[in-house]
Amino acid sequence: MRRFSRAIVVVFTVASAVLGLLGISSPAEMQKSAEMYRIGILVAAGGSLKGLRESLRDLGYIEGRNVILEIRDTEGNPERGNNLAFELARLKVDVIIATYPAAVFSAKRATATIPIVMVHTPDPVQLGLVTSLASPGGNITGVTTLSVDLSIKQVELLKETIPRASRIAVLWNPDNPWHPIVVKGLRDDNRSLGSQVQILGIRGPKEFDNAFQAMIRERARAVLVLADPMTFAHRRRLADLAVKHRLPLMGGPRGYTEAGGLMSYWADEAELFRRTASYVDRILKGANPEGLPIEQPTKYELVVNLKTAKALALTIPPSLLLRATVIE
Repeated sequence: MRRFSRAIVVVFTVASAVLGLLGISSPAEMQKSAEMYRIGILVAAGGSLKGLRESLRDLGYIEGRNVILEIRDTEGNPERGNNLAFELARLKVDVIIATYPAAVFSAKRATATIPIVMVHTPDPVQLGLVTSLASPGGNITGVTTLSVDLSIKQVELLKETIPRASRIAVLWNPDNPWHPIVVKGLRDDNRSLGSQVQILGIRGPKEFDNAFQAMIRERARAVLVLADPMTFAHRRRLADLAVKHRLPLMGGPRGYTEAGGLMSYWADEAELFRRTASYVDRILKGANPEGLPIEQPTKYELVVNLKTAKALALTIPPSLLLRATVIE
């Protein structure tokens, strides 16, 4: 019997070695790799997922091997968000990544059981999405990025660049659940900012021209575009209008600057995606989102477009350039 058992072990070992040489997985490896996770991702206006894919890959999640990414894009139409979220819920994905604030609300409407990881979401407690940052208490967790303080910092950077900017226009979307809170904060902080803010609500690209005409009439010297899927989808047109009217434009994510805006200031996206991937990893390994504390960014990125600065005949202060990522 011992000889027989020893023979079986030898045969199994040799067979495994041969399979390995042939590039064929052993039965144990095949069983392990058979588990295929399905991750739903809600994006807006073709937002880049390169950083997220790289972060997931660093954690061992390879598309087509052990994970399928179900990507759904609103293509700048926020009304599609709910339908796409319900579509992901019907697919019974293992987790939903909501890359913009409205997507979190859409995902919450679609499911109370599938874990939701948020990326670019403002204070979720104030918005009623979670119980607290330390103990979310439901199926939503992730990273919170937007805040009134961030928008105030964006205005301060504009003031540092254009010290004589006594009036700064603020473009916001009344349909964005977070924007009214930011607008109130900017109005309340008018005096400490040293500039008056001209608040202009826009719901779509048809209102862009009138908004810029209003800026010119009121002699605004710069414009802050609050981050939003709609303005991000039309960021190039906004940048072109800003240059046409000689208005330095500050945006949120660096995509606004890459499209031709003068500046952007936002949480470092590489760090955001690393943290997002970490949440997904922990959830897929069995962690409950209700007990995963919501994190805040620790690293921010200032981006300056020197080509746009030249078109505006604007000199960027050297002290600011030293802190910035520069687009030539």
